[in-house]
Amino acid sequence: MFVLVVNAGSSSLKYQLFDMDRSEMLAKGLCERIGTDGLFSHQVPSKGVEIKKIAAPMPTHADAVSLLVKYLTDPVYGCIREMSEISAVGHRIVHGGPWLIDSVRIDGPDGKVLSDLRKCVDLAPLHTKAHLQGIEGCMQVMPDVPQVLVMDTAFHQTMPKKAYFYPLPYEICEKYAIRRYGFHGTSHRYVSGKALELLGNPNAKIVTCHLGNGSSISAVNAGKCVDTSMGFTPLDGVIMGSRCGGIDPAIVPFLMEKEHIPVSEMGDWMNKKCGFLGVSGVSSDLRDVGAAAEAGDERARLSLDILAYQIKKYVGAYAAAMNGLDAVVFTAGIGENNPDIRRESMADMEFLGIRIDPVRNADRSATRISADDSRVQVFVIPTNEELVIASDTLRISQQK
Repeated sequence: MFVLVVNAGSSSLKYQLFDMDRSEMLAKGLCERIGTDGLFSHQVPSKGVEIKKIAAPMPTHADAVSLLVKYLTDPVYGCIREMSEISAVGHRIVHGGPWLIDSVRIDGPDGKVLSDLRKCVDLAPLHTKAHLQGIEGCMQVMPDVPQVLVMDTAFHQTMPKKAYFYPLPYEICEKYAIRRYGFHGTSHRYVSGKALELLGNPNAKIVTCHLGNGSSISAVNAGKCVDTSMGFTPLDGVIMGSRCGGIDPAIVPFLMEKEHIPVSEMGDWMNKKCGFLGVSGVSSDLRDVGAAAEAGDERARLSLDILAYQIKKYVGAYAAAMNGLDAVVFTAGIGENNPDIRRESMADMEFLGIRIDPVRNADRSATRISADDSRVQVFVIPTNEELVIASDTLRISQQK
């Protein structure tokens, strides 16, 4: 059975097609600049077929869906014969709020599911409006194909109230659905599940570190999230590419007054001008920051030190929260590809039973990078959020 996974942005649409009989990705691509001039990329790895950024006008998300279906079914560039072979479509949803707490099938364009998703516009306006455009485009082109929403926030719903509730007036939190939601849930779910398999212990206590341009860290006890670093929005937690992460909230009105930053721009400022970019002055990309640090740039080095230090603090805090620790997992772009951050964040952690093997840590093919005498195992596990979305989509679409 074939499942199409869609991740829609305001002017973009990423997609992957999975053969779920083999849990194998068959094709993937990207529709860019939807609504303007339009660019299209597509590849089928098994056939060695690739199209790189060809001009393709796509006035709407529906046009983008029509284009990707055209190429998926093309005799030369495709991998299926016709659109009817797509059994279901899974949509990655960043924020489900308190209304969408698990993966769910859409019950029509005017049903409760999309009504609940529209309530999330206030919580994540940029993401949710884009998701709705992508969903509407898919429903327009494939009206008879089951459509499933898979929420990034769903995995974190198992957090206890003491972990997700903010110490604001209770009525205010209830009125505006303010709480810690957590994000990157499909990634944390996937890699923690793989770690449980590697450990052979379904009750293991694990800290998962999803480190990329956006980063979050989660405490996972027996496969269930008990705490996570991102909060009401993906702005909280550790330093990120251009996001500040957790800061003293009093800094916000202080800077608004001193720098004359209006309310309408402050969120954008914290999301796009801080983090690695703001501290280093070099880039939001840690690869560029790392190169600058190697060349002796002190501000770039500080950026790296902040990230490693914050990871260390979260690991220690979550070990305390779970009353123990069996494994630490690194994943995503930085987590999978930056041995220096892994080494520095896990240094001087012997008191917790963590010791990194420097040879394994430098080996890009290694899964376990902890030393033989390390009581806590440290893993590098490539994430596969799209496969999680495809698996949930298949399961839910087949339910009666």
